[in-house]
Formats: sequence, C-alpha cells, structure tokens
Amino acid sequence: MFDPARVAGMASQLEEAGFDGAYTFEGQSDPFITVAAAAMNTERMALMTSIAVAFSRNPMNLAYLGNDLQNLSEGRFILGLGAQVKAHIERRFSMPWSKPAARMREMVQAVRTIWGCWQTGDKLKFEGEFYHHTLMSPVFAPEPNKYGPPKIYIAGVGPLMTEVAAEVGDGYFLHPFNTALSTDELSLAAITRGLEKSGKSRADYEVSAQVITATGLDEESMQTAIASARNQIAFYASTPAYLPVLQCHGWESLQADANQMMRAGQWTQLNDLIDDDILNTFAVVGTPAEVAQKIAARYRGKVERISPVVYQPDVALLAELRCQISSAVN
Repeated sequence: MFDPARVAGMASQLEEAGFDGAYTFEGQSDPFITVAAAAMNTERMALMTSIAVAFSRNPMNLAYLGNDLQNLSEGRFILGLGAQVKAHIERRFSMPWSKPAARMREMVQAVRTIWGCWQTGDKLKFEGEFYHHTLMSPVFAPEPNKYGPPKIYIAGVGPLMTEVAAEVGDGYFLHPFNTALSTDELSLAAITRGLEKSGKSRADYEVSAQVITATGLDEESMQTAIASARNQIAFYASTPAYLPVLQCHGWESLQADANQMMRAGQWTQLNDLIDDDILNTFAVVGTPAEVAQKIAARYRGKVERISPVVYQPDVALLAELRCQISSAVN
C-alpha cells in the first residue's frame, strides 16, 4: 500500500476482498504511518512493513513503533526490516553503515531486549558492538503489551543477511529481485544455514515471497505493467548488493550497464536492457489467471506467503489476483 491518504479505504477494501495480509514499504512515505491508517480500518488482516529501513533508525525507536502498532492493530502487526544499501544509509539518511549483517543481528536482538524489559519489568541491559541500551525509567516504559511483542521479519538478498534473517527473525521477506534459481540456490539455502545456527525448525519459520507481477485487466494496463516491471528489474540490477542474483544466470554484465545508465540519469533507456528472457525470468507476466499459475509453479512448497508486486494499486485487479492465486496454489 502506498499513499497514506488512500490507505484507510484501500485497506478495508482489501480485507473485504479476502486478503490475509497487506504490507507497506518505505518509498515516498513513512511505512509506519500507513500501517497505522490500515490498522484503524481493518479487523483481520496481518499488517506489516515490507520493509522499513532499519539502519535509518535505532532499536529504541523501532521498539516504540512496534509496540504501539501491535496495540493499535490488536496483535496483527509484523515489524519488517531491511538494510537498504550503503549509499542511501549514508547519503540519504545520514546514518552510519558498517557490517550490515552483524548490525542487523544486533538490532533485532536489541529490539527484543527492549520489548522484554517492558513485558517483564526487568532491568534494561543491552550492550553490543553497535547499540547500547541501559536506561529505562518507569515513566518511559509502556505497560506490558497484552498481545505480546510483534513478530520480526527481515529482508535480504545476499547470503549473510539471509542467514541472519533466519537466525534471529521470525520470518524472511524474499526480495522481489528473485528468480526460481536464485530462490533455491541463494535464499532457501542460506535460510537453512541460519535456522541450523539458531536451532529453529523450518516449520516454525515463515518465508514471504514478493514477486514482480506484470498483469492487468485489459491490454493497455497490461502493457503499462510490463514496462514498469522492466524498469524495476533494471533498477534492481544496477545495485551492487544484488549481483549474486544475476550471477546465478550469468548476467553479471547487466549490472554494469544498468549502473552506468543510472549514473547518467538515463531512466527511460533502462527498459531497453531487459529483454523478454530476463523479464520472464524475474517477473511473472500475463493475465491474472496466467500469472497465478506461474506463481504457483515457482513457489509451491517453498514459501508460506505470496505477495504480488504490482504497479497499479487497483483493488479490482488485486482482488482478481488473490482469487486466481488462491485457486492455483490450493
């Protein structure tokens, strides 16, 4: 969900259409404000940030936000965190960047420690490499949350971050820049390693797959969606952190080309880099019924949640997608 001013009405429509959950992302607005708007206008759906930029904030800030939204949603909130990339953390948010996987592990541990302090009344004591929290006066401590602390999902692309997501998180957001091959060889393999480190079972862990979905209810909207998907794939391909996904397919050169165009401000030319083979490897393309079958074939038995990433927030289209995906996966 996008514009906070539209979220309230859209959220209730999505719930009425049968969706089990909805997420907000940190793009042109604050993801927590949009979750709050959705929480006040829904009763059943899980509501999550996918993602909120972790390193633009600190653990105490995230702990308060998570606790408040868990109360506001009556236990339906999932705190979804992602690292973003170095340039944005340092140059857009003016925050420190170092050892992102280790920092994410510690951030999640710190947030859980703060929540634990509020739930039990124990003395707050967290002292790590990146974060230190040792002061919690009663006047600043919320009452124990009757719904319990929220779950924490973590997004990742590289193997180290994905391992951390499985090690300390309750779930994993599979980045939209994924393919069937990269999901198996990179993401699910790293999740297995992370779960083994923590001693958790795969049955107790959730994977939420976000998939670039180019579809529409008519030919014009379909072509607009395909163009948007090409542009999004090229944008992701330009990011150095996402190189391992391209390497799975031998498409390393795509990153240099996309990065050069980005730096030159050649936004409209980016689409030319994404031929039909690349498009259909990353995205699912077709009518709602066709993309539902492709999603089922790619993710069946591998993930617990499916989140189509569409570029026209049209409730009628989303409702049709939900219906078709539900039929295809069941």
